[in-house]
Amino acid sequence: MLKRFSVSLEEPLLERFDDYISRHGYSNRSEAVRDLIRTNLIQEEWEQDSEVVGVVTLVYDHHQSKLQERITEAQHDYYQLISSSTHVHMDHHNCLEVTIVKGNASKVRALAEKMIALRGVKSGNLTMSSTGDGLH
Repeated sequence: MLKRFSVSLEEPLLERFDDYISRHGYSNRSEAVRDLIRTNLIQEEWEQDSEVVGVVTLVYDHHQSKLQERITEAQHDYYQLISSSTHVHMDHHNCLEVTIVKGNASKVRALAEKMIALRGVKSGNLTMSSTGDGLH
């Protein structure tokens, strides 16, 4: 069930918000407000070390000595968190590794940081989400 409420904003802040809505393709202010609230509640879950879900994304040079072995070793160290992992050959030198994880936020973050910090990883990112029913 949807509930309505009103928000009062200074005109310059509302103009910036409307610009944000336009740049991000929202159809209305309500959708944007819902997403901003969800994002902050998810962040709070991560800070409280709740059970969360996330995606660890790595782009790396597969020619880097033993890097694939170190990625696999990190995944095995945290095997209980990993739901799925996908490896994509981007070109002759570069690979994309996507690992879907679920568990306590601190452990998920530790795995992500361990993988992202490996020598030869060109870019890495942890996308955080929630298992919370009340957010979706």
